Amino acid sequence: MMVGMKLPKPEKLRIHLHPDPVLRKVAKPVSDFPAELEAVARRMLELMRREEGVGLAAPQVGLSIRLFVCNVDGDAKRDLICINPRFITLEGAEEKEEGCLSLPSVKVLMRRATHAVMEAHDLSGRTFRAEGDGLAARVWQHESDHLDGRLIIDNMSATDEIANRRALKQLKTDYPA
Repeated sequence: MMVGMKLPKPEKLRIHLHPDPVLRKVAKPVSDFPAELEAVARRMLELMRREEGVGLAAPQVGLSIRLFVCNVDGDAKRDLICINPRFITLEGAEEKEEGCLSLPSVKVLMRRATHAVMEAHDLSGRTFRAEGDGLAARVWQHESDHLDGRLIIDNMSATDEIANRRALKQLKTDYPA
């Protein structure tokens, strides 16, 4: 955590929807690794599973810190918690449709690297390296975008804009003023 930043109670965390301003902030690096951080990450995994997602970034639960969780195959033993992630290698390219838990009903064709090598910290602050292909590489890139305040709608083609117009309008209408 950033020095002086207090973590909310994990049970208070919920998924924030577009156009919530927290989704557009560049998240701050984590410098302290208090025990409470694990409870936050576990709650994020719980929310991700409940919404049938494969990844969830801290800004999506209202925390502007560089943390994301993911699991691309559903096996809880392979839950991945990444703090301060950074890419070492991004190779290949593939266009596929992506959704986002903060943008329900919105789908956007996204071009992403098909192979990624990432370095991150675990909950104890130890550095680790992970290598992933296909969906794993895509999810890591998607969640890292969230940490930089970027959303899939930032890359919409004209076709995507037309296809998602109604869903985006509804999100803006439903957002509390």
